[in-house]
Amino acid sequence: MTQEMSGHSTRLHAVVHGYVQGVGFRFFARREALMLGLCGYVRNQADGSVEVVVEGRRRQLETYLARLQRGPSEAEVDWVDQVWSQASGDFTDFQIRH
Repeated sequence: MTQEMSGHSTRLHAVVHGYVQGVGFRFFARREALMLGLCGYVRNQADGSVEVVVEGRRRQLETYLARLQRGPSEAEVDWVDQVWSQASGDFTDFQIRH
């Protein structure tokens, strides 16, 4: 079985910049991740950004990234820093961390 078929083969570490705190972004990020079958976490950063670490299949992660770049209706996303790597397999669900 190839890595791509194994389920959680890729990790996306994204930092979302803009007006993204206090607008339900973490709840949006969790809902979208669960809908796509992704695992990981989301949390607010001290600088006003939102950090997302998520693992899953590359195609679902690309869809997820596009949704993060749009954000919930109240948010104004300026840009998303992204780092792609091999999944660690550390996650079994998707959490909002504080």
